[in-house]
Amino acid sequence: MSDTALPNDLESVIEQALDEDIGSGDITAQLIPENTTIAATIVAKESGVLCGSPWVDAVFQQLDPDIELAWQLAEGQSFSSGQILLRLKGRARAIMTGERTALNFLQTLSATATQTQQLVESVSHTEVAILDTRKTLPGLRTAQKYAVRVGGGTNHRLGLFDAFLIKENHIAACGGIHAAITAARDLYPNKPVEIEVRDLEELDQALAAKADTVMLDNFGLEELSLAVERNNGQAKLEASGGIDGEALVSIAETGVDYISIGALTKNCRAIDLSLLIG
Repeated sequence: MSDTALPNDLESVIEQALDEDIGSGDITAQLIPENTTIAATIVAKESGVLCGSPWVDAVFQQLDPDIELAWQLAEGQSFSSGQILLRLKGRARAIMTGERTALNFLQTLSATATQTQQLVESVSHTEVAILDTRKTLPGLRTAQKYAVRVGGGTNHRLGLFDAFLIKENHIAACGGIHAAITAARDLYPNKPVEIEVRDLEELDQALAAKADTVMLDNFGLEELSLAVERNNGQAKLEASGGIDGEALVSIAETGVDYISIGALTKNCRAIDLSLLIG
């Protein structure tokens, strides 16, 4: 597992998620006598990589700090279908109220980590790094980017503020590749500058303007290989544009530094988990 520092907004995200679900109160949980206590487990119904346990902890901590949580494996470890991930013990009302919110986080983040790990392992014989993108679920960006790291991937920029990513429309509005990169350097000299190019001619222009990273948008395999050769270590090269698992290995083997995949956070299918009493 790579750097797994928790996001600073974890508690506020949990608070918002609970408010969204509970509103004025969980009327169904009120059917249960107030002091009833239960034991429960979260069980996997398919295999995956565990991710999101700090979010589950925070859900139940906010609802009832007396709930006992005993994780059966560590964050980032793989699990199989039928395996118990977590044992819980405490007041039934709070456990039932927090069930869906906790599972939503755990299923989604485990899915992101699982998919990332699968793709990272498929290109482990190369030096390429698998990057995420800003195509995240609204409100869950820091959580999903954390899950990418748990799965062994690498985070691209967090948002529009921490690095330049100059795309086709920016280039057109600025008056060209050189003008756009020059303006970026003048505006924020210490921010990384990445620029998107559509062909080898534009790559040459980006290299001449000293871009830190060049995004090769929808390049074919032959073009990618030529770009790596032409670049010769001048900048970092990122392959991008609808890349899926089938093409991933061939692209990695061209020698690019990065491959960005929006599907890591945009298209992942939640891992099937259940909370069971008893």
